[in-house]
Amino acid sequence: MKKTLLLTSLLALSLGVSAQDNHGYGANDAKFKSLAEEVAKLQKHNDMFNVYFNYAASAQVQSDADHKWSTNFENKQLRLEIKGNLTDKLYYRFRHRLNKSNAAKSEDNFAKATDIMMVGYKFSDKFKLEGGKMCQTWGGFEFDENPMYIYEFSDMVGTMDNYMAGVAATIKPVPTQEFVFEVTNSHNEKFGEVYGNGSVAVEGNATSSRPLEASRNPLTYIVNWNGSFFGNKLQTRWSWGLQGEARHKYSRLLFLGQQLNLSKLQIYFDYMGEFDGLDRLGIVSNELSGLVSAPSLANVWMSDVHYNSFVTKLNWQFAPQWNLMLKGMYETASATKVEQFKNYRESYGYVGSVEYYPVKSQDLRVFLAYIGRKVSYTAKSGLDKYNTNRIELGIKYRIKAY
Repeated sequence: MKKTLLLTSLLALSLGVSAQDNHGYGANDAKFKSLAEEVAKLQKHNDMFNVYFNYAASAQVQSDADHKWSTNFENKQLRLEIKGNLTDKLYYRFRHRLNKSNAAKSEDNFAKATDIMMVGYKFSDKFKLEGGKMCQTWGGFEFDENPMYIYEFSDMVGTMDNYMAGVAATIKPVPTQEFVFEVTNSHNEKFGEVYGNGSVAVEGNATSSRPLEASRNPLTYIVNWNGSFFGNKLQTRWSWGLQGEARHKYSRLLFLGQQLNLSKLQIYFDYMGEFDGLDRLGIVSNELSGLVSAPSLANVWMSDVHYNSFVTKLNWQFAPQWNLMLKGMYETASATKVEQFKNYRESYGYVGSVEYYPVKSQDLRVFLAYIGRKVSYTAKSGLDKYNTNRIELGIKYRIKAY
């Protein structure tokens, strides 16, 4: 009777949800058992319908920029994911954040909560097309990782907005080399919602400004290369892209990610560079707009901004069902044409965690982690440095429901 009730509940969940793979994760899902298999002994006969809950929560002790300590419990991630292969060529994927607003946005008519709603068609082992709302195919291994497993993003990836409507073509000339060509919207919202009505750009050496105009083609163009060498022991994820932000204003991004992938040790190093004609990330504009413009001006954005990000991460499975994770981040920001604010900002991030996997058949981990961040500024910028600290004890569970 209990099995029947559970099976009925799972099917009801599936029906309620109804009324390749961006990010790269999910490749090992097959080795984990679903709840339907574990409890109801329901055996799957195809790969058309797979349901996952991505959940992370922790108890936290943290100090803010004023060195004041506080404690709290936080539900960090809750994402529903459904995906499947309807035929040997046609597939789909849907992922939705259950703890984010469901209001549709003006450009793509999707909520920010909807990360992915895409379909793909695999013409052959060497060519496929995908369309819908998807994750942009920026390279790098931090960007490609399941957000649920990230304790702290770099400033760049953590600030990026990258779930967009568009199309992508993937060419795989040989099994170990893949090239992706993608065109998407640059934003989920119309220009006025992104940059604000009456927005202006600070130009040159902050001596002038001009009104921003909406781009006629607010699109993003990305070329991505994913490589595998030496039996998949060395992996690369590189990309270059151009994003239309405003009329005659573009953002250019370069991602260079490489990973050593051994049986019990994985380590990657990412370089990410962003070269903005208009400050897409907004970090520099948020910190400097009040220092370089008249107080009466609203919606002020910096021009000619450059961000650099260097990220490295190590995972070491030092004992059965245990993992040690260490991550370091170094990042810079610069208003390149304003002498006072050239290379004015440096950010350091450091993360360490010990993770325990108590159940071999489930993608469940219990963790203890420390996260620290330090931001410093040049003396001539006039900004004050600060640092934050956080300790977390919690769980991360990719629940394979069906």
